[in-house]
Amino acid sequence: MDARGWDERYSGRDLVWSSGPNRFVAEECAGLVPGRALDVACGEGRNALWLAELGWTVTGVDFSAVAIARARDLAEAKGVSVELLVEDVTAWEPPSGAFDLVVIAYLQLPDIGGVLARASEALAPGGVLMFVGHDRTNLTEGVGGPQDPAVLHTPSDVTAALPGLTVQRAERVRRPVEVDGEERFAVDTLVRAVRPPCN
Repeated sequence: MDARGWDERYSGRDLVWSSGPNRFVAEECAGLVPGRALDVACGEGRNALWLAELGWTVTGVDFSAVAIARARDLAEAKGVSVELLVEDVTAWEPPSGAFDLVVIAYLQLPDIGGVLARASEALAPGGVLMFVGHDRTNLTEGVGGPQDPAVLHTPSDVTAALPGLTVQRAERVRRPVEVDGEERFAVDTLVRAVRPPCN
């Protein structure tokens, strides 16, 4: 889906995603010392705003101007400050070594390698990259999510695209999803990696 398609999706009255952070982002980032954070393809800003509430200085980037406008409204309502940019993350170059945390949540692209490489470069020494997205096995073992295998991930594909980082966690995780009143599970790729600190 292109920026226009996402603009249309975000134009409805209700939030497309929940107002709280993604459960895996919350689990992996809750214990980190706040610094500078980058939320890549931030959508309506649920992860970016949550990080800002924890004391992070946050930059959120998304190619949907409607989503960014909604994120700005939510930030104002919550009384938090977040830098929000309308940019195409497949081409946007974040500043090198500028962030202590980079979050990429559910960015489903056929070739995500370039985005991951630039995200890696954006990390300061000791910085953490947190990635979560729909896993390829979700097609047969889970529910929901995109049905095109070309935009789905695997832990090995993601870690292979993180040059210079030390992988701390790379696995498939199950996420509960309610379907017709019944709890079922989606399968996600979860990767946490860190840029080694300078000696």
